[in-house]
Amino acid sequence: MVACNLGRGVGYLLRSLHGRLGQQLWLRGVSAPRRAASGLRGSVPASAAAAQSGSYQALSAQAVREPAGFWGPLAQDTLVWDTPYHTVWDCDFSSGKIGWFLGGQLNVSVNCLDRHVLKNPESVALIWERDEPGTEVRITYRELLETTCRLANTLKRHGVCRGDRVAIYMPVSPLAVAAMLACARIGAVHNVVFAGFSAESLAGRINDAKCKVVLTFNQGLRGGRVVELKKIVDQAVKHCPTVQHVLVAHRTDNKVPMGNLDVPLEEEMAKEEPVCTPESMGSEDMLFMLYTSGSTGKPKGLVHTQAGYLLYAALTHRLVFDYQPGDVFGCVADIGWITGHSYVVYGPLCNGATSVLFESTPVYPDAGRYWETVQRLKINQFYGAPTAVRLLLKYGDSWVTKYDRSSLRTLGSVGEPINQEAWDWLHKVVGDGRCTLVDTWWQTETGGICIAPRPSEEGAEIIPGMAMRPFFGIVPVLMDEKGNIKEGGDVSGALCLSQAWPGMARTIYGDHQRFMDAYLRAYPGYYFTGDGAYRTKGGYYQITGRMDDVINISGHRLGTAEIEDAMANHPAVPETAVIGYPHDIKGEAAFAFVVLKDDAADADVVMKELRSTVATKIAKYAVPDQILVVKRLPKTRSGKVMRRLLRKIITDGAQDLGDTTTLEDPSVITEILSTYQKYKDKRAATQ
Repeated sequence: MVACNLGRGVGYLLRSLHGRLGQQLWLRGVSAPRRAASGLRGSVPASAAAAQSGSYQALSAQAVREPAGFWGPLAQDTLVWDTPYHTVWDCDFSSGKIGWFLGGQLNVSVNCLDRHVLKNPESVALIWERDEPGTEVRITYRELLETTCRLANTLKRHGVCRGDRVAIYMPVSPLAVAAMLACARIGAVHNVVFAGFSAESLAGRINDAKCKVVLTFNQGLRGGRVVELKKIVDQAVKHCPTVQHVLVAHRTDNKVPMGNLDVPLEEEMAKEEPVCTPESMGSEDMLFMLYTSGSTGKPKGLVHTQAGYLLYAALTHRLVFDYQPGDVFGCVADIGWITGHSYVVYGPLCNGATSVLFESTPVYPDAGRYWETVQRLKINQFYGAPTAVRLLLKYGDSWVTKYDRSSLRTLGSVGEPINQEAWDWLHKVVGDGRCTLVDTWWQTETGGICIAPRPSEEGAEIIPGMAMRPFFGIVPVLMDEKGNIKEGGDVSGALCLSQAWPGMARTIYGDHQRFMDAYLRAYPGYYFTGDGAYRTKGGYYQITGRMDDVINISGHRLGTAEIEDAMANHPAVPETAVIGYPHDIKGEAAFAFVVLKDDAADADVVMKELRSTVATKIAKYAVPDQILVVKRLPKTRSGKVMRRLLRKIITDGAQDLGDTTTLEDPSVITEILSTYQKYKDKRAATQ
């Protein structure tokens, strides 16, 4: 256990971020105004080393050497506390114990809303860029607080108590943000489910979390199309015995059938007071859970807690993107993903920023949608996915250059490694070669950005397509196959992190052993990210991709086992194996190898049914781009499918298969290669 120590160098950081150091480094404005009443107090002498150098390296070294001395003052100065913490951190990867700011109590919604309303109630919290172009809606901090309180009171009136789980199946909207904050206000745990998932996927997440209430809209709008959200929820809750109420808001004027569980949300909110006393939550109480794909086929409900997550989201938002007070921050991610949680909602709102909620798509009504939005809203930071960039660059530069993008200062990439062509286009065309471009690496599990080109000293190099520098307190380590640390530069290995940080997930809901096995057992004493990385001679990091059976489709992580399980439900399919392969637009796409029973019906009919099944059970984006019918799959003598060999066949024609000594029958490779070549020839003839 490490007792609270206010430290030395961070004191200099806190004071200097408003002065000389703040001008020299990409570290401006981290220190929020001191709270008046509660929290830790004491002198914070300056570290001589940090004071003299004021460098990223010195501050990073202190975060590693003195975690309590580094994070303690930042938590004190950045967050509003009801009760001061007595211990900054108590973490041990070997035992799976992760705790930050122990003994402290606070409320996340107060940190995101109330304190800003006290200072500047009419400042804009959210700009809702609705699906319909040019119809943005601005919501002030005062309005967002009042809406949050009315919604919180509505939840309480319908039986939601502290610790209860609430499912939110809503598209990007102010009411969805208010729903998240309302849960935080009353101590409930929100479980946001991406409003593109199928009824079966939604039901699985509701049941695993044992949610008491579901919030949704009658319909959604995206890219000019209507999404029948209420209908999907109706199908899901038939199989969810814990759900007591479904609160239904309206995005369109269309009426939808209302059943016994259904409650008209806006009508109920109108009856409630715009004031709700916030619950004082322990720093390690659950804030939210968010499901991410796993290699076993069952999504993992990752748990994030209160104080550490909020602090890390706020600091990374400020420092990585060079956020300045008054900026308009434009993260175009959906709130159903961790990027939307950390950099649409919690990070920006904790910092009192104006955050853009983007409801539409990059190409609706045309390929200039992003850049017209930047011009109209005067966005200063733009954060999006490489998938969208690769899509848009194919439309040509004119869709970008016709709009004024002079407000932009920082561009960000998230979700997957960005390729050189997309990086160059984003930097040179979108950013006119003058904007800082940060290629960020992080995960649902990490809670916030862990590796990115900024912060660093002003003028420090940025290498295209490379995440580069660890954030403060992040200690990357590369491991070989035997678990040995790989030292020096120009090396590749499994990317692990050797020290805990405040924003990381604490467990998998209801299954801490799975959390231990997935992240802390592969390399004892280290957090295993599941990604591979390359470290340059200069010490910079480049992410090389997933090392397990999880693929990244358009920035959405999806376990291959999930797709396989869905397809294996078909009565004509005894076996299937799914791999990821490079895709020009999506980054990765799914390729399915399917074995059919001898008495199966027409293969084309089965393929059509399989695609429909995956879309229904998971989501449309999970449908394999290609399906190849084979007689058998390559297996080891113990019966394990060797997906590595299937990936080799697809990506490089099996030029170098590596070790195949464990194959039960090596002739299966020749067989699949022949089938795949005929498949390619047929596709080429029809295109």
